[in-house]
Amino acid sequence: VQLQASGGGLVQAGGSLRLSCAASRRDNSASMAWFRQAPGKEREFVATIRRSGGYTYYADSVKGRFTVSKDAAKNTVYLQMNNLKPEDTAVYYCAATYGPTSTYWDVNMYRYWGQGTQVTVSS
Repeated sequence: VQLQASGGGLVQAGGSLRLSCAASRRDNSASMAWFRQAPGKEREFVATIRRSGGYTYYADSVKGRFTVSKDAAKNTVYLQMNNLKPEDTAVYYCAATYGPTSTYWDVNMYRYWGQGTQVTVSS
């Protein structure tokens, strides 16, 4: 599957953005996730939506501010980001896995990646 991320941009602190991740085919057997990578830092888990039941999990740093969802008819996963903070500045990547997701926060669990979209939050 190929993934195309979009929706990044420049926003002031406290603002909102919605990222989209479009998949190249309709597939409900993949669990999807968002990761981010700030300059000089490792890629870190942000949120995931599981293939079974649509369960969602979030990093503590974004819990209560970000919401991950999916529109199966459009083959698209979204990341709604509210109350953005300067520390949210990063390149955001969407990812997919068909394998086990017990360690959904582990970047190595995901085989398929989008190209990344830049999110910059100014103070």
